[in-house]
Amino acid sequence: MTTTERLDAESCYRAVKSRDRRFDGVFYTAVRTTGIYCRPSCPARTPAFANVTFHPTAAAAQAAGYRACKRCLPDATPGSPDWDVAATVAGRAMRLIADGVVDREGVEGLAARVGYTSRHLSRLLTSELGAGPLALARARRAQTARVLLETTGLTHADVAFAAGFASIRQFNDTIREVYAANPTELRGRRGGPPATGGVTMRLAVRTPFAGRALLDFLAFHLVPGVEAAGPGWYARTLDLPHGPGTVRLAVDDAPSEGETAFVEARFELHDLRDTAAAVERARRLLDADCDPVAVADHFAGDPVIGPLARQRRGLRVPGQVDGDETAIRTVIGQQVSVAGARTVAGRLVAAHGTPVKTSVPGLTHLFPDAATLAEVDPATLPMPRSRGRALVALAGALADGTVALDRGPEREAVRAALVALPGIGPWTADYVAMRALGHPDVFLPTDLGVRNALTGLGHDPAVVLADTERWRPWRSYALLHLWSTLFPPVQED
Repeated sequence: MTTTERLDAESCYRAVKSRDRRFDGVFYTAVRTTGIYCRPSCPARTPAFANVTFHPTAAAAQAAGYRACKRCLPDATPGSPDWDVAATVAGRAMRLIADGVVDREGVEGLAARVGYTSRHLSRLLTSELGAGPLALARARRAQTARVLLETTGLTHADVAFAAGFASIRQFNDTIREVYAANPTELRGRRGGPPATGGVTMRLAVRTPFAGRALLDFLAFHLVPGVEAAGPGWYARTLDLPHGPGTVRLAVDDAPSEGETAFVEARFELHDLRDTAAAVERARRLLDADCDPVAVADHFAGDPVIGPLARQRRGLRVPGQVDGDETAIRTVIGQQVSVAGARTVAGRLVAAHGTPVKTSVPGLTHLFPDAATLAEVDPATLPMPRSRGRALVALAGALADGTVALDRGPEREAVRAALVALPGIGPWTADYVAMRALGHPDVFLPTDLGVRNALTGLGHDPAVVLADTERWRPWRSYALLHLWSTLFPPVQED
């Protein structure tokens, strides 16, 4: 039985009748009489129940012969939160497809990353998501191309290759098939100014969205040379498959519930083929696919997290743009203050990072890659010798593939591989799972910041920490709510 068949038609139709935005990106409504597919919140007149079918992905609707609605733009929605909650093979594959793995490495490369044969993976994705990996990648390329056409002044050729198409002809044919319009018609009057070396896009996030709290976290932990932040913005360098880049995010709160908000992202890329990868990594950083209403409902009435959830509605768990970097920074931060970890990481970047030229003041280097750090003498690192050995061992495991943090392998397998390394304990492995793998249900009961936060809130840490199971499956969000009481806000200029 496919996922399309498992979608409860009655429940889906109720969401469509109420135009519930919370389900945008969770499923898509295809209308037989018009031949189009829509998001559940489409403002058009609700079709009759007998005339609709429901699909788990835009690619599934396209494969069934439907084209995208020009009114509600169903592909311009956050992804399904289920991909991170369950982290099934299908969900992990979707993350990699969004990062452009199929475009760069083909279906064989995608299958190798998730540990299956290409034939079995294709069967599994077709069963779970209604479309195979090539169709899913094609839908992602079409969506990226539409956004670029409507929001930038890039030439059609640049749009085609930035979106991941292999040829102009493939680009034109796909756009016509998916949107029933050619690229010129899609661009219309909405195209942006001529491109000047950068691409500005709007990244969809579910609301409410506590953007300022996310910004506070990122600014509190930023590494000099790699990251920069100021009032309402965060920027960093990106080490992408085809070359370096930068992203600058305009981050603010979006308090309205049940809608889709947008975070403006300005990308400067060495190679436009990295557009899809850069967008996906920025979305990971924002935790854009989170369902904040489901998280808040879970904490409603909880005496510890409930008040914090009401105060910071839509709090996100900050993700990452590079899993290897996150793991290395986590080891650097073991048993030292955040300020101390920032200082050490900054020295590591200055000594071993790759210098890059950027237009953003303060962004001067890429974070050192794992292969480079694996060759470093631990005695030369600005940290205790044992931690230096742990960092070099971790870098070696990342470089040779013993540990993969690209969200392809199963989370438990990654955790086991991490704790098997010298100097990597449960705290480090779990923190990496939360930030690098997008795990929504991680809690760190031994963390000093958690205990300080609970004490500051007037709770007895021993009593609270004895019963954190009640926060499942959203313990990562409970952890962030506690930590957020400790972060200073970004200072105004």
